[in-house]
This record gives sequence, C-alpha cells and structure tokens, in this order.
Amino acid sequence: MYLNKYIENRVLKEATFLLETNKTIREIAKIFSLSKSTIHKDFQERLPKISPSLNNQVLVILNDHLNTRHLKGGEATKRKYQEQKVK
Repeated sequence: MYLNKYIENRVLKEATFLLETNKTIREIAKIFSLSKSTIHKDFQERLPKISPSLNNQVLVILNDHLNTRHLKGGEATKRKYQEQKVK
C-alpha cells in the first residue's frame, strides 16, 4: 500500500468506529485526538485506496449526516437557549 501501516491502520479504525457508532466527524476527531481535517482527508482520500468496499459504507453514513445536519444544528441551538432561560 502507498501509506505506512500506522496511517492505514488508523484509517481503518476510524472507518470501523464510524460504522459501529454513527458518530460525527467532529466526535471521531475528538476521540482519536486528530483534527477534523485529518479525518476528512482519511475518509475522502485514503480510505478509498485502502478499502473501496468499506469506503462505500462510510459514504452512506457521511451522506446521511450531511442530509440531517440542519436538524441536529437546530436541536443544539434549541437546547442552548432553553438552558439560558433556566439560568
């Protein structure tokens, strides 16, 4: 493979974790102590070369996150303002 084994294994762990937990890019970055940019690069550039079949599964979840992000953002904003009212 074109990557060193450490990076290849990390990308596979990230992808598997995403499939098992349905976490967001931001959450995965925090858990793996990486930047969101690194996770994006891993999923967009590295994973397709390492495992095309796993990449297809990851893309389904990422597309779902993309299609529902406006709903999640609305929920977070609603909670934020409800907490401010309580204080």
